[in-house]
Amino acid sequence: MKKTGLSIGTVSGTICSTLPFISTQELLRTIVLAALGATISFLVSYLLQKWRKGK
Repeated sequence: MKKTGLSIGTVSGTICSTLPFISTQELLRTIVLAALGATISFLVSYLLQKWRKGK
């Protein structure tokens, strides 16, 4: 239980210490690129699955 609390504290401290250095533009760019990457990954997986079933 203590290890989980320590991990949560470490992660939140890291986030809180780096958050002021991230600009809104960088944050938005990261969100858009992450969404785009997830969408492309999903579509490629879906198309490959359809292609394999067709064979």
